Amino acid sequence: MIRVEDLTIRYRTPGGEIEALTSVSFSIARGSTLALVGESGSGKSTVALAAMGILPGEARIASGKILFDGEDLMALSAEARREIRGSRMGLVFQDPFSVLNPSLKIGEQVGEGLVHKRGYTPKQALVRAIELLDEVGIRQPEVVAEAYPHQLSGGMRQRALIAGALASEPELLILDEPTTALDVTIEAQILELLETLRARRNLTMLFISHNLGVVRRIADEAAVLYAGEIVERGPTVALLSNPTHPYSKGLLAAIPRIGERKTRLASIPGRLPDLRTPPQGCRFASRCPFAQPQCAASQTLMESGARAVRCGRADALVGVPWPHLDDGAGVSEPVRRTTAEPVVMVENLTKTFTIGHAPWAFEGWRPTRKPICISPVNGISLEIAAGEALGLVGESGSGKTTLGRTILRLIELESGTIRIAGEDVSHLPQSALEPMRRAAQIVFQNPDSSLNPRKTIGDLLARPLVRFGLAPAAEVPARVKALLDLVRLPAHYQDRYAHQMSGGEKQRVGIALALATEPRFIVCDEPVSALDVSVQAAIINLLADLKDRLGVAYLFISHDISVVAHLCDRIAVMRHGEMVEIGPVDEIIERPKHAYTRKLVAAVPRVDGVSGGHPA
Repeated sequence: MIRVEDLTIRYRTPGGEIEALTSVSFSIARGSTLALVGESGSGKSTVALAAMGILPGEARIASGKILFDGEDLMALSAEARREIRGSRMGLVFQDPFSVLNPSLKIGEQVGEGLVHKRGYTPKQALVRAIELLDEVGIRQPEVVAEAYPHQLSGGMRQRALIAGALASEPELLILDEPTTALDVTIEAQILELLETLRARRNLTMLFISHNLGVVRRIADEAAVLYAGEIVERGPTVALLSNPTHPYSKGLLAAIPRIGERKTRLASIPGRLPDLRTPPQGCRFASRCPFAQPQCAASQTLMESGARAVRCGRADALVGVPWPHLDDGAGVSEPVRRTTAEPVVMVENLTKTFTIGHAPWAFEGWRPTRKPICISPVNGISLEIAAGEALGLVGESGSGKTTLGRTILRLIELESGTIRIAGEDVSHLPQSALEPMRRAAQIVFQNPDSSLNPRKTIGDLLARPLVRFGLAPAAEVPARVKALLDLVRLPAHYQDRYAHQMSGGEKQRVGIALALATEPRFIVCDEPVSALDVSVQAAIINLLADLKDRLGVAYLFISHDISVVAHLCDRIAVMRHGEMVEIGPVDEIIERPKHAYTRKLVAAVPRVDGVSGGHPA
């Protein structure tokens, strides 16, 4: 269906030309799925943009071809490519915020392609859009179709994006991290939907993801990209069961696995090479624990049956695992509950939002529109002890983020009681919350939206120290360096700006910001969901170290139950704004009592081919 031959793409930047892809070749048979995996910056999204013909202006295709159903896409006119892109090829982007128009309703955006490419009337397109929203697991699709993007949760926006891509029933669907923001049950629904569509319509898919459990389930073949090169390719099950390239081994070793809580996660040290001047030999050699002098020589992709690997030592490394240092640090025994007052106490917390209004109706002679209300937090009670991590899981829209932000009074509660560090902060005016603002902090999901791009990292970290009077002016530089050291960043990073750092480094700065006030409680709102598995492992180890070292209490919000099971002491499960189950990690994972919890655990994708402890 699609064949990529010797594709090399370069980007013009102020610092020089970057070679984002180097001689990349692969093919996808009609009706099958190929997964591209690798770290951010490895070139995965560039492949997707090139296939769709929507590379940015600074990109240049230096060599290669992209053949779609035997036709050279790069030889077609812009109009011909646009016609194929709108009807025969579909693309689902990772970030719905950059795709969805904030001024248009969701139903109109999902059905837009049907109007322009299929000849639907706007009314017919809206009906079909509602069906598609229901098909991708959105509750109350009629209401959501009338909503704007900012009124939906991140997961709901992503599902709307997938619905829009499926509307034209494409032959080739390119999905760029489509399930990153989704909880496991909706992720399972989306994967099942994609599998059904593939079987029914012989759909071909290029699936880009850093979730190797998802890749195991959805893809027939997998290709591992590193620094713009394919370093390994083969049937998915064979590649994930027995990786031959050291980079593939490192990715698999970094995955948190249910049932291995006491094992410190492995991570891949170092960073991607500078692609303005790529290394002449193996591009992974500087980060590879198996590297030897011969790795400095040029490495070619060696084919062997259905497998291919770019490593001269592949034969010698068959069956050799990634080195794993289990030093016993970072993942402690679960915190034992004591009779002392917890750091956080929440009782009967409730919050209701109005998201729209019903159609006009008459009550007697007077026309009225009744508000449509949802209660994302409905009578929640919980406690968190010092040095304890409480994991909060549940589907998108279940109220997890609203609960975390309401506890911190970033959203005003409707009723209930919130006590932090022994003080009742439920109804204090914002002007009286300064002690609480120091004692309770938050790590946001997206550091790009929470770090000021105009300030250096040093300035960002110095601000809370000055704001709360935590250090004299003369001591601030030393405290900034200490904060950077706490999250394992070099001192010279204080002179950098956020755009000069990787995603994992920016998230570390976000954690350092939260720690600057020496808090007793931190809400971690999906802090690792958008990170590569190797970076995710380093952040999870860091959070575990800080919990044990500083005695910080965490409310850890995540849709990744494997991460929660690895890091947290207890798990709380939310559904439709209510707490349905709470208990120790082992109890929740191995012996869940509520049917919804059993559903969540069973839906966890696993690279070993099982899900929720049962065969897939």
